[in-house]
Amino acid sequence: MTRRRLLVSATSLFGMMPFAAAAQDSAPTIHVVKDRNCGCCAAWVEILRNAGFTVTTEASMGTLLIRHKLENGIPQAMHSCHTGEVAGYMIEGHVPPADIRRLLAEHPDAIGLAVPDMPYGSPGMGPEYQREAYDVFLMRKDGSTDVFSRYEAA
Repeated sequence: MTRRRLLVSATSLFGMMPFAAAAQDSAPTIHVVKDRNCGCCAAWVEILRNAGFTVTTEASMGTLLIRHKLENGIPQAMHSCHTGEVAGYMIEGHVPPADIRRLLAEHPDAIGLAVPDMPYGSPGMGPEYQREAYDVFLMRKDGSTDVFSRYEAA
């Protein structure tokens, strides 16, 4: 490689750095509060990372985790095993990444999304090709919920 080609390559690389940083900054960051020993929570976190989210985690369990959910307005009927927070929205349970992105794009006046319980085949809960039917709920600030998206059984 010639000195000239090396300089041109280096200049091009440095010129691209601001764009790479901007792309990384646009990746949604989600903070997940979960039980440190929960395998399905870890699997959901990995699915989010593979979908382009930046994920931080915090260990919690028992009554502390339940209190965190209630203090953030998540109705008890919507509880699951872990809770995330992204852009001011709460994400409860095994919510698919596509639904989180849709929430962020539509920006409704709501608490966030929930997949109550732990339906088999939801992200992190077993293979999607064996999925049982489940709904993703939009949790409204008045305590009501609406179906945000529906996943039929595989």
